[in-house]
Order: sequence, then structure tokens, then C-alpha cells
Amino acid sequence: MQIFAFPKEIITGEKRCALLPANVKAYKLSGARVLVESGLGESIHVSDEEYSAAGAEVITNRAELLTSAEVIISVHKLPLNELTLLKDSAKTLISFLDPFNDASYLQELQKNNITSISMEMLPRISRCQKMDALSSQASLAGYVMTMKAASKLPSILPMMMTPSGTLKPAKVFVIGAGVAGLQAIATAKRLGASVTAFDTRSVVAEQVQSLGGKFLEIDLGETGETSQGYAKALTTVQMEIQRQAQAKCIADSDIVITTAQLFGRKPPVLISEGTIALMKPGSVIVDMAAESGGNVQGSVAGEETVCHGVTVIGQGNWSNYVAKDASQMYANNIQHFISDIWCKENKALNIDLSGEVLSACVITHQGKIVSEMLLSLQKQAVA
Repeated sequence: MQIFAFPKEIITGEKRCALLPANVKAYKLSGARVLVESGLGESIHVSDEEYSAAGAEVITNRAELLTSAEVIISVHKLPLNELTLLKDSAKTLISFLDPFNDASYLQELQKNNITSISMEMLPRISRCQKMDALSSQASLAGYVMTMKAASKLPSILPMMMTPSGTLKPAKVFVIGAGVAGLQAIATAKRLGASVTAFDTRSVVAEQVQSLGGKFLEIDLGETGETSQGYAKALTTVQMEIQRQAQAKCIADSDIVITTAQLFGRKPPVLISEGTIALMKPGSVIVDMAAESGGNVQGSVAGEETVCHGVTVIGQGNWSNYVAKDASQMYANNIQHFISDIWCKENKALNIDLSGEVLSACVITHQGKIVSEMLLSLQKQAVA
């Protein structure tokens, strides 16, 4: 019987968690023992008693929780100083790890012989759709960003005909039609806005139009997407063409939402301060990528600023604003992932790196970095 532990998230302001009572019951049925840190679900109004009733053991001492478990599952990676609690015994960590941006953390994972699984590294294949936590959180982010922008705009989104006159619908421009962008488009349309969108991948034009949005055509030459469905990086010339071509649409919009992020790389700057100055005072820009570098010149990670009379929102961690639903989606993603790699005979995780799922998302194993993508990037950096 393998022991799963779910520690409470300790990042300031984080409300999400990786487990709900319904998931406890599923893990118990599969033969696992489930430990939860006291207060795990308090931010989303799930009590310790509800976890206990579902079959989990509630532990008040965090260190005891971590040392007792064989598999530790969370939203965010454990703090660096807690990894030493896991040494002297092969453990498995499952969470969002952000493996591209923290080399020292990877070194500690190797040093302490920890098998680490990064949820953002799951391959985008049909088999993994139910496990795709990155997409589930991004979908919620698209909804939240639109609602956040609407709450800051000094006018309404839908057209309204009244005895005192007609109010025109707000114009929303969404840059990037991935999971978050498509949800932002859908939400803005449901609220009655006129929506235009752009993506470097012309193949998504049909998806934008199916949601009621207009697709802005910009001839960038050869573009495309990776095997994982992410947009390929543009050249410097292509980036400049995009910025100039979309400037008129941005200036004419009441709300602009940028969702352009490049997997494992710094996001592109899509909106300059000069373009912001062309917008109407009172307009709103939401920069989804603010925390990782930003799509908007001058956006500040975690903050809301005003530039030339335009509100620029860069707060980040968007799905945390709807933490109950975000927790349910993430907890279910985790449950599906564990079910996929669960060995019924041994009642334990089967860490088989020859499979297409684990070979992509396992970062460290048996004291080594085993992720081919990370190893390749390290070689490129040395070269």
C-alpha cells in the first residue's frame, strides 16, 4: 500500500489545493493510503472533517506528513528547504515544477534522490487530455481575465438599447488563441462584446470564428506550431510585422487580453508603450504573461498599473481567483494521471520511463535529470 501525502499550499495568497474528498475515496478504492495536512482545503471551505469522512488521515505536523509519505502531491513545488526532509528514501513529488527556471531546485532533487514529475510537462496527446492540468488552469484563467477586465472597464460589454440612447458593445481584442485565449473569447462573447482575435497559428482561425469572434489576418510568412500544439517562436522581423499590424486593432479596442506564452521560454513583447498611448483612456489591458516576463511593455507582475490612462493588469495566478473550481479540476487531473500509471498488482505507481507519458513529464529519477527536453536545453546553453 503506497502512502500519498497532500501538504497545504504555503505560498502567500494561494487558495487552491490538490485534493478534494471525492478524490480521497477514489485513491482509497485503488489501495492507497491518503494523508492530508490539516487545513488543506480551508481556503475553499472544505473542512478536515470532510477529508476524514472520505477516508483520509489528517496530520497536523507538516514535517511528519512529508517524512511519512512515499508520494507527495501539491499544486506548487515544495520549498527548497523541505526537500531535505525527503532524503534517505526514494520519494516521488508531483506538482507544477517550473523546471526551466530553477536549476538549483533540480540539483536538490537529484541530490536527495527524488523522482519529480512536472504536471506542466505532460504531453499534449489524446491519452493525456483528462490529465492536462496546464490546460484546465489556463481555461479558467481565460474566464477570469475577461471578468477582471470587464470589472475595470468604465462601460458595459453588451450593446444596450434604452429610451435614453443606444450603448454600443465593447470591443475586445484577444492576442493568442490557445486554451486561455479561446476561453477569453467565449466569455467576452457571452457577455455581449464584439470580439476580435489573433494567433500566429492560422489553423486556429476556425476555432475563433466558431466562438463568434473575428480573426485578424496578418501575413507573417511561415509560422506554425510545435508537435505539442504550442505556437512556434517568431523571428524578429515577424514580431515587428505583428506589432505594427495589430496596433490599429489595439487602439480601437476597449479591452485587450494577451495570452502569448512560449513553453519554456520568455514570452514575446507584443504591445509597446507607444501602442498603449494610442488607446482610449479608460481602456484595459490584461497581460497573462506578466509573471514570466510579460507581453506588454511596462506591465508589472502581480500588480495593476495605469499607463497613459490605460489600466494594465498583470496580477497572474489567474485560476486562483476561482480556487474552488480550479482545485476540483486540478485534483481530477492528478487523479486521472495517477490512475494511468497505477500498478493494481503492487498498489503503487509504476515509474516506467519507456512510456510516452512519463518519459515527457518525469524530470529527475534515481539521482539524475532524465527529461530529454531539459537535457537538450542544457547542452544548447553549454554550446
